[in-house]
Amino acid sequence: MLFLYSLAAILLSYLIGSLSFAVVISRVMGLNDPRTYGSKNPGATNVLRSGNKLAAVLTLLLDVVKGWLPVYLVQLFGSAHGLGPVTVAAVALAAFLGHLWPVFFKFKGGKGVATAAGVLFGVDPFLGLATMATWIIIVYFFRYSSLAALASAVFAPIYYLMGHRVAWYAENMIALSLVIMCILLVIRHKENIIRLLAGEESKIASKKKLDFSVSEIIKAQGQIGQIFFNQRHGFLQIIAFCACDAHRMALNRRLYFQFAVFD
Repeated sequence: MLFLYSLAAILLSYLIGSLSFAVVISRVMGLNDPRTYGSKNPGATNVLRSGNKLAAVLTLLLDVVKGWLPVYLVQLFGSAHGLGPVTVAAVALAAFLGHLWPVFFKFKGGKGVATAAGVLFGVDPFLGLATMATWIIIVYFFRYSSLAALASAVFAPIYYLMGHRVAWYAENMIALSLVIMCILLVIRHKENIIRLLAGEESKIASKKKLDFSVSEIIKAQGQIGQIFFNQRHGFLQIIAFCACDAHRMALNRRLYFQFAVFD
């Protein structure tokens, strides 16, 4: 019976993840299929290219929710049915894989950034917040959404392991699930990586060309981990410290930015 409960949870999670809300929302609102324009990626960023901000916001929120909900429910009610960390890890990965290869849309899905974020919030809200802080900081100072996604993907499992016995109790299978998600996210961003290396990747609301180094990114991210795991509830300190440190680097290089506002 335990096996059947676990299998049902994993299957249901995959089916929820297979709901491509970029396509569903676009159809409901009478927009073109996001798989036919722009990057052809069924995600919130590409939906935004349609010019409909509401559709993009709804897509983003629902993609996050479909990653969060299965993990949250299994963690909340699973123990009463004998479902432990192994099932949580499998459910998390299943929701993510559903977005990448959705059964309802001929196995042609998106890159999984928003769904992965939802999974992280389901595992632990503070893990989600720390990873989200990474994304925000990279986007603000370097203006590359893809770079922010890649950095967040790499640091998420690192945050999870570093937080063991400090912010939560890390489980090996959940950590493995996060590592697999990280690898798949990097693979799905291979074209973005090529453009980043060639200096051809598009930026968010940027007017000036910026240059950056890997060491600068790692340095900025390092500050997040140090503060986050010294004080679990110091999320505002994470933002303040990292922003000040990154701002200092920016001033030293005489780079000035504008806020990323979609208007």
